[in-house]
Amino acid sequence: MKKVRWGVLGTANIATGKVISAMQQGLYCEITGIASRNLGKARATAAQLGISKAYGSYEELLADPDIDAIYNPLPNHLHVPWSVKALQAGKHVLCEKPIGLTAAEGQALADVAKQHPHLKVMEAFMYRFHPQWQRARQLVLEGKIGALRTIQAFFSYYLDDPNNVRNRADSGGGAMLDIGCYTISLARFIFGAEPRRVFGIIEYDPQFKIDRLASGILDFGLGTSTFTCATQLSPYQLVNIFGTEGRVEIEIPFNAPPDRPCKIWYQHGDETEEILLDICNQYTIQGDLFSQAVLNDTDVPTPIEDAVANMKVIEAVFRSEQSGSWV
Repeated sequence: MKKVRWGVLGTANIATGKVISAMQQGLYCEITGIASRNLGKARATAAQLGISKAYGSYEELLADPDIDAIYNPLPNHLHVPWSVKALQAGKHVLCEKPIGLTAAEGQALADVAKQHPHLKVMEAFMYRFHPQWQRARQLVLEGKIGALRTIQAFFSYYLDDPNNVRNRADSGGGAMLDIGCYTISLARFIFGAEPRRVFGIIEYDPQFKIDRLASGILDFGLGTSTFTCATQLSPYQLVNIFGTEGRVEIEIPFNAPPDRPCKIWYQHGDETEEILLDICNQYTIQGDLFSQAVLNDTDVPTPIEDAVANMKVIEAVFRSEQSGSWV
């Protein structure tokens, strides 16, 4: 069975702790190489994870003809620059979320992608491919909760390390870009539409200058979605989807555990059904779906335009906070 040969840019924790090992379990993925600006670190990581090639620069990886596709888990401000370089080097690109720091940056990547129509590029919102989200969306689309009216989303963790990239404003740190992007994305995913207007309230860390607490309302016309995300709160995540006749609650919506079944609750009238989903790894599913698009020359599951649209909503939340009004 043919596999896509992947190269990984950098040794970010998300890559070394979750994504690489998950993709190595895939039917269509082969992690062939990993690059770091420190060759020793690249070699150590490659040895640890059973990767055959290590590179002392990102450029060296991009120049390797044995690499078909790039996974880009670099800090947020490096997402677009290195994804563009990868496309220009003839590589397919799976780039971590958020796609960039601004919608304009995301659009710049989309424009380059159009110049290379034979190459695939996608933002790595892995949660969408997990069966729990596919099932939740199916229940909504089939009218099992009646008319979709509102979604509540919460996502938080506590991180006060000044050296962590998530706390560095110049690298694209902050709650909205790191986890608020999920709460925006899921609302657009479940409504199947873009919000008409948004309202946002944001609190900034006085030392780090990043947004540490953000809440917002998205108005979809036929319904709303509300969210709170925070980087200095007790860790928690939950999503509730409400309709006129029922409700779907997702227990662990974003960091779905790969080693045990996930569960969602479907409430209809007075009855609540607990739906168990088979054990799976959403990163494995994502890697295989992208690789199949490469191998079969079909569209990726989530077009890059979706990433740009998500950034536009995030920017609108920031503008709303600045103006104190709906945007």
